[in-house]
Amino acid sequence: MTDIIEGPASKTLPGADPPRPRARRGSLGASAISYGWVALSAVVVVVPLLYLVALSLMTQGQISAGLLFPTEPAWQNWVNAWNSAIPRGIFNSLTAAFAGALLTLALALPGAWTIARHRTGGRALSGLILSPWLLPPIVAIIPLLTLLRVLGLINTLEGLTLVYALVNVPVAIWLLDGFIRRIPVEIEEAARLDGAGEFQLLFRVVVPVLAPALIAVGVIVAILNYNEFLFATFLTQSQDSQTVPVVLAGMLSERVQDFGRIAASSLLAVIPIFTIAVLLQRHLVEGLTTGAVK
Repeated sequence: MTDIIEGPASKTLPGADPPRPRARRGSLGASAISYGWVALSAVVVVVPLLYLVALSLMTQGQISAGLLFPTEPAWQNWVNAWNSAIPRGIFNSLTAAFAGALLTLALALPGAWTIARHRTGGRALSGLILSPWLLPPIVAIIPLLTLLRVLGLINTLEGLTLVYALVNVPVAIWLLDGFIRRIPVEIEEAARLDGAGEFQLLFRVVVPVLAPALIAVGVIVAILNYNEFLFATFLTQSQDSQTVPVVLAGMLSERVQDFGRIAASSLLAVIPIFTIAVLLQRHLVEGLTTGAVK
């Protein structure tokens, strides 16, 4: 008779199926918790948007009755929203947001490069640069009003764009500093050996490597600009220069509020920036993950 030794050290018999690995209860539990948390987060994000869509298709009477879904879609709300100042406000917001983001990157990139590679200001400078950005924005309203009046840019979209560009330079420097420090120094040393100067090194070597990070930071800054309300309220008074948050706030301050039209206007304001974020999602994720890998 052949002795079969049982135990953890026993070998698999020829022709027999290999033992199946046992599923770990801990990993299954962690996966269930992760999926549950993702599902809960999706519900928290999606449900308000779905209710906003429902409101945009309700009449004022249906909204006053507390209905969750429209009995008959009121498409006139969307027509009224499109014929209001919302499209102009969306155009102004997109212009100020992305033009301000480009100017912010143009100003922040050399600053972040200097701090990260030349150790300008020591280790504390990047934090000190960020500290004014953490202050309440209301403290800067009076100085900005005075400066824009001197420059002749008060109540103009150009002046608001300039303010957006300057206000977000600290956070852009802080974000780009981490990305630049993760670029291998050997690439820059090889370029210097080939005779590249500082500007050539920055724009011909570093910028191509840093392109995903620049897109990620630019999108973040543009979204911050698009959603900004306080500066736009005080620095733009005419309808030709007002951004979409200011226009929406004006609708809420009307004596007779049409919530269906306001909901449709809010959705019109969300669609452009949401579409741009989705289209640039790959570049955004690539830039953020590039900065996270050491």
